[in-house]
Amino acid sequence: MSAPDKRPLGELLVARGYLGHDQLRIALMEQQRSNAPLGKLLLSLGFVSESVLRDALSENLDQTSIELGQLIADPRALALVPQALARRQLLLPIAWDEASASLTLAMASPSNLVALDQVRQQLPMACQLVTRLASESDLLAAIDQCYGYTLSIDGILNEIETGEVDAESLTSNHEYSQPVVRLIDALLADAVARSASDIHLEPEAGFVRIRYRIDGVLRQVCVLHKRYWPAMVVRVKVMANMNIAETRAPQDGRISRVLAGRNIDFRVAAQPTIWGENLVLRILDRKKGLLPIAALGLTPPNLATLRRMLARPEGLILITGPTGSGKTTTLYSILAELNSEQVNIMTLEDPVEYPIPMIRQTSLNEVVKMDFASGIRSLLRQDPDVILIGEIRDKETADMAFRAAMTGHQVYATLHTSSAIGALPRLADIGVRADVMAGNIIGIVAQRLVRLLCVQCRTPYRAGVRERQLLGFATDAPAPTLYRACGCPACEQQGYHGRTSVIEILRLDAGLDALVATAASRDALLAAAGERGFTALIDDACRLVVAGITTLDEIARVIDLSERGP
Repeated sequence: MSAPDKRPLGELLVARGYLGHDQLRIALMEQQRSNAPLGKLLLSLGFVSESVLRDALSENLDQTSIELGQLIADPRALALVPQALARRQLLLPIAWDEASASLTLAMASPSNLVALDQVRQQLPMACQLVTRLASESDLLAAIDQCYGYTLSIDGILNEIETGEVDAESLTSNHEYSQPVVRLIDALLADAVARSASDIHLEPEAGFVRIRYRIDGVLRQVCVLHKRYWPAMVVRVKVMANMNIAETRAPQDGRISRVLAGRNIDFRVAAQPTIWGENLVLRILDRKKGLLPIAALGLTPPNLATLRRMLARPEGLILITGPTGSGKTTTLYSILAELNSEQVNIMTLEDPVEYPIPMIRQTSLNEVVKMDFASGIRSLLRQDPDVILIGEIRDKETADMAFRAAMTGHQVYATLHTSSAIGALPRLADIGVRADVMAGNIIGIVAQRLVRLLCVQCRTPYRAGVRERQLLGFATDAPAPTLYRACGCPACEQQGYHGRTSVIEILRLDAGLDALVATAASRDALLAAAGERGFTALIDDACRLVVAGITTLDEIARVIDLSERGP
């Protein structure tokens, strides 16, 4: 290893080009006020990433850094250090070498002598401690994974059922020792760990059903006696800063928590029903919600087409699809691609889901009666280069979006249609004239999300006649090998694990603009787009089936296959 660079951390980051002088000055001013470590402040301010900070600290401290994301800790090492100590001192035993009697520890602060002494006191013998530098969030996530969750849902449920808990008394007592309070925290942590997108807390006549939406499909987690429901509702409402006395009107709130080392937001919606208030918590994980464009699952031709669309300086790009099809993730990925100091990006959303540094994001505000149309008027006075509109819902919003596109701005918006071609008649139905659409729409992206087959349990089989028709194969062509979902412990017996996007991209050129201007039929537009290499949504989905990535049953869940054969 080269000689360590002993310059202060801030100066080292500036010298390496990861930090500006102005940013360092701001961080140092914050440090004087809060007396917090400089590294933590740089992360909280969004000036550097955790990987950059870890590598800089590694160089500064002459320590080897380690990436814990793909590491499997040695069970023998884990058995030597109690979980409580690992969490308290933010360290993780990752390897034990019996021959040399050395224990390797991943630590956020390898120079913490107190932590090292406490580890030595736990060891049954004298041994050498080898330290590796890791980021705090990686350590917290790895500790959760390696030691298991500190909050056990089954254990808390057993405590509730057998501990004679007076649920009504809990509505006025929110101490963490109360099992219902811990149950809500356990549900939040468990849902995040299982990559759920939503938590549904649903009261019925005599019980409460708890379900997670994982990979787009709801799964029941557990069922509770309804006598605990009042305490659970109050706990969630208090956490979300909602009015606990209001039970007859819908309410919205927000919860922020640090789970597995990540900042997680929960958007809470309460809806009165005949059996009580129904609660749905949308999980907003910034780390998973902000993806680079290359990670969206685009084919090379589609990726090239999208980048070509982004290079056009003015015009409108529409992202279409039903609710839950990943439109927001695609939009944020595009904005992250465009985001730089030379570009002023402003958004108007309902609501803002993921805060992004350097982008001016605005939520619609019913109190001051600001809707999308009036919000766009205000944004145009802020000298924007790029504008994002959460959704085009009416003629006034559409007119303002096209006005912004025609006056030299790059505009992004979502629209609820089933296909890219379908966005054109939808805009016409809203009231946008064909001559306004022609020349001002850069392109339209339509997408769905499909579940990925679990690679550990998928089972191959030969496609039948009907399946070959659906996939576009000739009936006399050799039968391709497809896969069906089975289920195993790795995928929680679902047969699927994770999701990917199915996307069609329609880029409008001069020829297609001429057809749009004359209000050409859908068939004429599709034929012209096909001549330009347009790949329909169904064809992109069938590609994934043939590749063994998903199944026909899965794409039939989100895409209409009725046009393929009888």
